[in-house]
Amino acid sequence: MIYVFYIVLTVFVFCLMEAVTWFTHKYIMHGFMWYFHDDHHQPGYPHVFEKNDFFFIIFAIPSILLFYFGTIDGVNYLLFIGLGILFYGIAYFLVHDVLIHQRFKWFKRTNNTYLKGLRKAHKIHHKHLGKEDGECFGMLFVPKKYFKM
Repeated sequence: MIYVFYIVLTVFVFCLMEAVTWFTHKYIMHGFMWYFHDDHHQPGYPHVFEKNDFFFIIFAIPSILLFYFGTIDGVNYLLFIGLGILFYGIAYFLVHDVLIHQRFKWFKRTNNTYLKGLRKAHKIHHKHLGKEDGECFGMLFVPKKYFKM
């Protein structure tokens, strides 16, 4: 029974991370930490790494700490919270950096309706080059209107 709890907790945290990502993207990345995010909104940024990649480190730290404290005296629930964050980070990387921005050329031609809607929503987000007037701050949960466009 405890395994079911751990699985549910991991999935719950994964889903909760979408809200955390939306909030962080809207109010922190497009707010007081815009300096680290602004190059991501510039078309044709020529470098392999962006200042925006700094946020991967910021999101990884809680997960790493939760792994540590979740295993220091045997396995406990903190490990599975850390796993939920890690799994979301992997999904974010695959969706945002690989599929949408194609920083790695792994999935160049997809015809999946969900993935096409996701790309459309993100393109709408990037049409705003400044930190103001943004929209579509989440990653995995996309409003239905972008599937109809």
